[in-house]
Amino acid sequence: MDKVSFKEMKKGTKEDYLLLDSHEQEFVQNTPDRIINFLSTMKKTLEGYQISRLDHSLQTATRALNDGASDEMIVAALLHDIGDELAPLNHAEYAAAVLKPYVSEKTHWIIEKHGIFQMYYYAHHLGGNKNARDKYKGHKYFQATVDFCEKWDQKSFDPSFKSLKLKDFEPYVRKVFSRTPYKN
Repeated sequence: MDKVSFKEMKKGTKEDYLLLDSHEQEFVQNTPDRIINFLSTMKKTLEGYQISRLDHSLQTATRALNDGASDEMIVAALLHDIGDELAPLNHAEYAAAVLKPYVSEKTHWIIEKHGIFQMYYYAHHLGGNKNARDKYKGHKYFQATVDFCEKWDQKSFDPSFKSLKLKDFEPYVRKVFSRTPYKN
């Protein structure tokens, strides 16, 4: 059997679901390849930026690596804006959802909230609240998210910065996405 027998899930058999599970396990194992391929397509950007989204991601991850961040934080820095392509109005939550099974609660929270924290640098110029992040003051990961934005994200739009190449981060992506998923 190479295809399921059902047309409605409720009519599936154990054999059907075992077949699907075996295909899913293989699909999950190939997640790093799909992520790397997706990142490689991020060479265009919204008008106005001096660098591409890929360059921004590479700069952010390079800064994290240079600062001695953990492997999962380096990967999170690399992927933090992948949601910009498909979910521009909630990009941080999108990226955090991709990472969630493979990273700690702390790393997930930082990526999930970085969009709000990043507003500190520009929201006031657009009539918004630059201090929207303050609603999280006192949270155990507040300062870590401030640091992520300050040290790595907000300064990674520099066309003269020499970042590593995507291929340099492939081992990190493969390592993090080959982990046994966290039970967050």
